[in-house]
Amino acid sequence: MGVRPPQQDDDEPDAIEFGIAALDARLSEVDIDYPATGETIIEALGDAKIPYNATGNRIAISEVIERSNDASFESEQELLNALHPVFEELRESASSSLFMQLRALVPF
Repeated sequence: MGVRPPQQDDDEPDAIEFGIAALDARLSEVDIDYPATGETIIEALGDAKIPYNATGNRIAISEVIERSNDASFESEQELLNALHPVFEELRESASSSLFMQLRALVPF
């Protein structure tokens, strides 16, 4: 998932990646042989913190894998499919908090 950031210098990215899009970008930077265990993926990514919403809230990949309740993944697509609901749940819970609703009203 991605959202366009406010207009800034030309050096800034066109979109902010979060959730599965951010994880997919990280996975393209590492070499993982599938089938792979959760531990293998955590080790390959260095237990990176992945943003799960456009405001930059992050979660460690180890926690996302733990919440998915899957121990191994046959392919990268299976990994992304298994972790997608976890990222969506996090994004939705963060956006429904009172603080996040108020923050959305104030342009920064």
